[in-house]
Amino acid sequence: MGKNIFFTDLDGTLLNDQKEITPGNRKAIDAALRAGHKIVIATGRPLASALIQAERLGLMREGCYVIAFNGGEIYDSSQRRSLYKKTVPMKYISPIFQEAHRLGIHIQTFASSEVLAEEERPEIYDYVKRTLQTFRIVPSVVTALTEAPCKLLAIEYERHEVIEQFRRDILKKYEGILDCYFSNEDYLEIVPCGVTKGKAIRWLCNYLGISMENSISAGDAPNDIDMIEAAHVGVAMRNSFPGVVEHSDYVTTVDNNHDGAAEIIYRFVLEDDRTR
Repeated sequence: MGKNIFFTDLDGTLLNDQKEITPGNRKAIDAALRAGHKIVIATGRPLASALIQAERLGLMREGCYVIAFNGGEIYDSSQRRSLYKKTVPMKYISPIFQEAHRLGIHIQTFASSEVLAEEERPEIYDYVKRTLQTFRIVPSVVTALTEAPCKLLAIEYERHEVIEQFRRDILKKYEGILDCYFSNEDYLEIVPCGVTKGKAIRWLCNYLGISMENSISAGDAPNDIDMIEAAHVGVAMRNSFPGVVEHSDYVTTVDNNHDGAAEIIYRFVLEDDRTR
């Protein structure tokens, strides 16, 4: 049996609703790594947040990688180094922030170790609590940034039609430069054009010399669709958002709270008959 590579989203996939890994998922991951397979966290979260989770999950060892920012950065966990990075050009950041402010939409971006925003709002407190990060409110994120960021994130909890129009306006104004899509119903990811989890998994497989025939991916949200379609076996979680399962080869029989990732690992990575 050839060695496989498993790309897994974090929230709603590898982690349960309490943002923890279940004992069954942890046991399956350990079994896969012991057998020589590779495990890759593929998340919309910034790298700093993804690495905190990787440390907690024991995924900073040989055979482990992180795809962060929806594919904007790829990181070798065992070697503690970045392999690939694509950023939002600085000149577009201020106009997008200004338009978000005009519409009353919370918007933030990311320095190497913290979240940056220009307005102190409840959304940023919710975000850093969920992602285990710190934040800083600054007069200008462009001035505060020491390098171009991998993404911007707009958050709107109640007025979906407003943030949807904001998404359409960005796609039109910055066509060929920026892309944007929802990672859940409230979070609009704004990234360099061409950045997706799907392209990132192709890049990493090529870099590692692993055939796409040996790739398995799992996710639950719209920003996972490209990754689900790109892998040889694309899996949607039972708890997936509407419109995701139609793009998958397989849907888990259990959700993220009941060892759904373990089901995938045993069935497609380790290729045995267990589903727990």
